[in-house]
Amino acid sequence: MTLDQTLVMQIILALGGLGLFLYGMKLLGDGLELAAGSKLRIILEKLTSNRWLGALVGVIVTAIIQSSTAVSVMVVGFVNASIMTLNQAIGVIMGASIGTTVTSLILSINIAQYAPIAIFIGAFMVVLSKKNNTKYIGQIIAGFGILFFGMTTMSDNLKPLASSDFFQNIIVSVSNPFIGIIFGIIFSAVVQSSSATVGVLQALGAAGAVTLSGSVYMIYGIHIGACVTSVISSIGATKAAKRTSLSYVIYTFLGTAMFTLITLLTPFVPFIQNITDYVPLQISLVHIIFSIISTIVLLPCSSFITKLACIIIPGDEDTGKEACRLKYVDERILKTPPIAVNQITKEIERMGKLSKRNFEYSMQALLNKDEKLIETVEENEEVIDYLNHKITSYLVKINGLSLEDKDRVKIGSYYHIVSDMERIGDHAENICEIAAKIIEKDEVFSQKAIAEITNLKKLVDDVIDGSFRLFETQTPDIALIGIVGKTEQEIDDKTELYKDNHIERLSEGKCNATIGTLFMELLTNLERIADHGTNIAFSLYPHHKSAIKKIESVQSTSN
Repeated sequence: MTLDQTLVMQIILALGGLGLFLYGMKLLGDGLELAAGSKLRIILEKLTSNRWLGALVGVIVTAIIQSSTAVSVMVVGFVNASIMTLNQAIGVIMGASIGTTVTSLILSINIAQYAPIAIFIGAFMVVLSKKNNTKYIGQIIAGFGILFFGMTTMSDNLKPLASSDFFQNIIVSVSNPFIGIIFGIIFSAVVQSSSATVGVLQALGAAGAVTLSGSVYMIYGIHIGACVTSVISSIGATKAAKRTSLSYVIYTFLGTAMFTLITLLTPFVPFIQNITDYVPLQISLVHIIFSIISTIVLLPCSSFITKLACIIIPGDEDTGKEACRLKYVDERILKTPPIAVNQITKEIERMGKLSKRNFEYSMQALLNKDEKLIETVEENEEVIDYLNHKITSYLVKINGLSLEDKDRVKIGSYYHIVSDMERIGDHAENICEIAAKIIEKDEVFSQKAIAEITNLKKLVDDVIDGSFRLFETQTPDIALIGIVGKTEQEIDDKTELYKDNHIERLSEGKCNATIGTLFMELLTNLERIADHGTNIAFSLYPHHKSAIKKIESVQSTSN
């Protein structure tokens, strides 16, 4: 093999190593995220408005999923979905920059000789295991092994190239602060992961292709480049989400400016080099120190950063009536399946409350002959229909993600629940149509009919309240499920009784045919609403076999 052929082969192998490294990084991060599951969800739900606690949450979550870029995109999605405020978000983002340094510290430890064993064990677990949680752990182990195997392959094949004029010219160029920062920004923006980019830089350092002096400014630029993905993700989002992304950019620019001055004016690089002569560890230390010091210094200034973002992006968010948009779900959240499940649950809960409100408004419109409430129900019905379509679309997307077993079962039940909530809204609209006819023809129900309607409405309220409470708590309350089932049966019985009473009133001439027909339609709609409410309660627990047996026992006893 000629010298040129050897050089080409080394470049190909180095690129292959880079590909394995990046794939291993993604496999590791995805596996950690999936294995964390509900823990990740709980951590984010415990977030408060305290910025220091927010920063701690950012550290923990990023340490779990090993991607500050993913966390920043997720946070932008949360702000866009009105789950998190701008002030909360900036703390999480700053903390995320610290959490992402864990990867670089791990990569600075020379344990590459164990990589093939990790790949074998991880692949063995993924291929042979039938349990998702075991597969996720296998994915983490395999990703860890592939990561180090790729890094070693890349480093080994870069060593002969390190002394070439091409690499020497690059080292000289990136030693310039401005060029180094720009190069780091571009490199990180292309890879879309600060952890992966720093890892590549560590591999170059292990090969002797770069030194700390020649790469320190690249490390600073890498932090800015990591913002690009969140900036892109905020396009078309709310102003609050755009301000969150801009705050992230301002924070990294300020941190970069501060450390550039520190590096130029103090013996910062020699200080790091005196700690260790192993370049990958030197790079990791700079990455860690940059993130920690920047957060400590700039977090107290977070109010100034957010105010600056508000000045650059002025104006207020649109407020007013229920909007035809999703409040809790965002495309960015789909990158984190456990969070996506949690947020779609909140969106369905919002849809349920709107359906319940429409039912209440429709009955008030009927009994009080209120035309304005009829208009309100019609406006809300448009939102319900919109939510039904959008939520179902998102359920399909979420179902295609890697989910925990319990979350996949939950998503399966949500298809039926969303449909039942939409049907409750439809029947509420039907009741408004009945109300409109009564108002138009100036008809009135008899006192006995009104008493029967009021009594039946109360029972329907009990069914809806119970079913929606079961959905909101996500807890198989056997007693409450039994009450819902028993009440629904009582509604069926009373509907038949009230129909018989109505026929008797008609035969006695106590009401006319027009109001009688509307009364019968109303009874049918109330009974159907109760049916759909009961469906919601029973759709929630197909995966709780013991609960179903107890439910059946309660129902048989009540019958």
